[in-house]
Amino acid sequence: MEYTHLGRSGLSVSRLCLGTMNLGWKTEEADSHAILDLALEEGINFVDTANVYGFDAGKGRTEEVLGSWFAQGGERRDKTVLATKVYGGMSDWPNDTFLSARNIVRACEGSLRRMRTEWIDLYQFHHVDLRTPWEEIWQACETLVAQGKVLYVGSSNHPAWQIAAANEAADRRNFQGLVSEQSHYNLLTRHVELEVLPAARHYGVGIIPWSPLAGGLLAGALEQPEGTRRSEDRNQKRIERHRPALEQYEAFCRELGHAPADVGVAWLLHQPAVTAPIVGPRTKEQLDGGLRALDVQLDDAALARLDEIFPGYQPAPKEYAW
Repeated sequence: MEYTHLGRSGLSVSRLCLGTMNLGWKTEEADSHAILDLALEEGINFVDTANVYGFDAGKGRTEEVLGSWFAQGGERRDKTVLATKVYGGMSDWPNDTFLSARNIVRACEGSLRRMRTEWIDLYQFHHVDLRTPWEEIWQACETLVAQGKVLYVGSSNHPAWQIAAANEAADRRNFQGLVSEQSHYNLLTRHVELEVLPAARHYGVGIIPWSPLAGGLLAGALEQPEGTRRSEDRNQKRIERHRPALEQYEAFCRELGHAPADVGVAWLLHQPAVTAPIVGPRTKEQLDGGLRALDVQLDDAALARLDEIFPGYQPAPKEYAW
């Protein structure tokens, strides 16, 4: 396993981040623990979750599964860089959502309790809250950092101008500010190349891509048999919309001798702004597959060919101005 610093921070994280959205919901607790154990054995020390994960099993359930895993001991908590998120509503009450100082502090306490831990390594804003000023947000985070309950702060789904506003406001308070940003980024979805990635590199913010395989479209969707993702109406429509590019992509992956899913994650690992793509397995076998991406080396010619198949963007304003 390779490691890198999370943005401009001194925190070392694995080049793959284990996403836990399926754990405790689509994956039973015992199997979830097995996936977490395998990830740690393979050197993945970066684990991402959110307070709202659990869905049909109930919001907070995924954090509870992590808590029961940590409770088994064996240095599981000490070896894990634990990231969770705040924003989504945990109840119907008006102050149990978004990024008010009240919700940030109370949501943090809830996450700590569910995960049976004394601290969160990376506390992330799950979405942008345009109605709460950054001065209020940083006031709450400063309190949590001073108490030792949070060590670093990151964002998710934030536009470039909010990353800039956040870190400029933090600088005025002599606070570290954002060290990471989780963005929707993959070969099919490259809008962040316009402004988010340049802003992240300017401010020393590490990019953590979510949905690295575009919901399965980059995982060999054309080769999957009926009865899997391909047969789902919504995904079938997406496949048909992107079929010409996907046909070229899967053919090129065969030339490279690698599975499409491995190439898709490997491409992200070759992007200079990326810290660690999030892989979110439902099974140990899926995690094994995700680990193969670390062994895929793409030379300049391969990267250029992927850009031909899935054209990206030049940083703004180069993309659209003289």
